[in-house]
Amino acid sequence: GAHFVRTAVPRAIMSLSSDEVNFLVYRYLQESGFSHSAFSFGMESRVSRASINGALVPPAALVSVLQKGLQYVEADMSVSEDGSAFRPIELLSLVDAVMPAVVSSRPHAYRPSSQQPGVAVAGWAKCDCPALCPSLHPWPPVRPCCPSTPPEPLVDGPDEGSVQLLNKVSVLRGHESEVFICSWNPALDLLASGSGDSTARIWDVREGPGGAPAEGSSQLVLRHCIHEGGQDVPSNKDVTSLDWNSEGTLLATGSYDGFARIWTKDVGNLSSTLGQHKGPIFALKWNKEGNYILSAGVDK
Repeated sequence: GAHFVRTAVPRAIMSLSSDEVNFLVYRYLQESGFSHSAFSFGMESRVSRASINGALVPPAALVSVLQKGLQYVEADMSVSEDGSAFRPIELLSLVDAVMPAVVSSRPHAYRPSSQQPGVAVAGWAKCDCPALCPSLHPWPPVRPCCPSTPPEPLVDGPDEGSVQLLNKVSVLRGHESEVFICSWNPALDLLASGSGDSTARIWDVREGPGGAPAEGSSQLVLRHCIHEGGQDVPSNKDVTSLDWNSEGTLLATGSYDGFARIWTKDVGNLSSTLGQHKGPIFALKWNKEGNYILSAGVDK
């Protein structure tokens, strides 16, 4: 059987701050699509004031840490004091793992994961509430159809002959962190995106041969910097809002560094910096005439 050796090593002092926990929770809410909850939590916890470089934090960081902690609890339950594995590792739910009474009273009986109801191969706990766990229920259940019912045609065209299906899917790569928002230019085939890497980008997605965006679509990188120590340095704050003016010539962006910025579409020059806010900006909008911008932030 397996045998684990426990050696006497000095215990490492765990460094855990409330700012770090709040930041990971805030990121989790954003990544899960709970934008209003993320905003409320971010404002109350003042996560924007934490000295954390969000561009260095990978996506799904909170879930990754929880999974590793769950694996540790499962392994610790299966190893005796002398280091021998006295029973196979059991799969726990996340709620069970934080309840000492449940862990201590866990029966030693073991069933393979394939025989455990509601447990996936990857080790996810069962969730009976799709509304609370959208990531575990990404698609509606598949309904079987009657074999005698002919399938509906998916494309228009003659009954006989070949039909060419064009693939217009394209992946725009370049951001170094999660993308929070995108906006199409109202006049041209340009797409603007805002990200947690403290940049916005303008993508030229004009169609190439075959109807799909040209391979290696060009991009303008709009770096959001602040003036510090006599020079411009990256703000390291999320760009979470952006909007084109009605003519599609100017792009306005809002950042968690408290500044709204206006950029030109052609070369990505910074036209104006609006610094009246004293806290993160979470929304902004041009008026129809293009001479006013409405912005909303967490400051009072």
